[in-house]
Amino acid sequence: MAFVTTEAPTRPELSACVQCGLCLPHCPTFRLTGKESAGPRGRLMAMSAVLDGVLTVDEAFDDAMSYCLQCRACEAVCPGLVPFGRLMEGARAELDTQRPSPARRARRFLLGTVLPNRSLISIATFGAGLMQRLRLGSILPAPVRRSFSGMRRLGSRDSWVGKEALPAGASKGTVGLLAGCVMDHWFGPVHDASVGVLTAAGYRVIVPDAQTCCGALAAHDGHVDVTARLASANAKAFADVDLIVSDAAGCTAHLKEYDHWTEPGFEARVRDVTELVAGLIESGDLPMLDLDKGPVAVQDPCHLRHAQRITAAPRAILVAAGYTPLEIDPDGLCCGAAGIYSVLHPETSHELGVRKADQVLTTGAPVVSSANPGCEMQLRSHLAGKVAVAHPVELYWQSLLESSAQPSGRA
Repeated sequence: MAFVTTEAPTRPELSACVQCGLCLPHCPTFRLTGKESAGPRGRLMAMSAVLDGVLTVDEAFDDAMSYCLQCRACEAVCPGLVPFGRLMEGARAELDTQRPSPARRARRFLLGTVLPNRSLISIATFGAGLMQRLRLGSILPAPVRRSFSGMRRLGSRDSWVGKEALPAGASKGTVGLLAGCVMDHWFGPVHDASVGVLTAAGYRVIVPDAQTCCGALAAHDGHVDVTARLASANAKAFADVDLIVSDAAGCTAHLKEYDHWTEPGFEARVRDVTELVAGLIESGDLPMLDLDKGPVAVQDPCHLRHAQRITAAPRAILVAAGYTPLEIDPDGLCCGAAGIYSVLHPETSHELGVRKADQVLTTGAPVVSSANPGCEMQLRSHLAGKVAVAHPVELYWQSLLESSAQPSGRA
């Protein structure tokens, strides 16, 4: 059967690929296997074959599409500007429709029902925190155990959802902060830092109660109706703010493509917190701090570097915080986290995680900076406490507090 959904890859999109192969050295799964079917070009050829009726959406097609990390490194080097991320989401929408399975239904429930539900995430967080305190992580299956080992120490803390923080001085406008499905519960200090830095720069920050999960993971897994539903809810929740900010790179990348999923106009207001804070430092609204914090390794999340093409901002923030950034990988190869990929393809994820951890350790830096929660968990699990892991804005906020004791401004 050929493609049947409205999200399916189209002829003009697929025809943009000239089969030059420039993408192949930048594809993590191709570099690991050397197989054409595990690279962008092979996946695009498979999509074209299905569109032409030569192939069907069968098990082989499923394997080729599912093995992709969706890191979008190929997009950044493609001379034909092939929208590979959108094509992969379209191909997986076909798999979701044409090859339903108990596993896919379970993922739909997880990504469409559990993650957007704050009460369920709170219960899961309590359970995970209890397991941490009782040191029960060893009883989990290996892929889940590795992710569990990369979690920050969980404990009771106030949620930012429904709160606002007032600016220090005259207001530059109102920022709506995306709480995220797990960021608010598992990475609260990153929210604290983002809110603290933005209020110090003169923004009022609100965290709308009506918001929900951004829907990135649902989109990547092909759940079209779930993705559209979550996008519509967030469009309404953030309707009245000047800027929409996320401190999770994967979320920001998806928010910047919301015009595909909901009414136009949303994505023009979206900023990753790193690009906004770096701009405020450049304009003088936030200070360059006269501190010597030493070296910091820099890991580029794929959806910051490849999808959003943001690389200078995190480094500028770290320099302003008093750190000396150290590069670990000129190609920005994926760390292997990739949302739920670490559970679906644990061996590949583990191999990429080990390689990324080795790159960090080679620098000798005591801390590595990453702007995405999945990447942070992957790094933390493979570095095993040898190197601290933190968001660049988190490091800047710590330096700002150290130098000037700025208040958090929570209201």
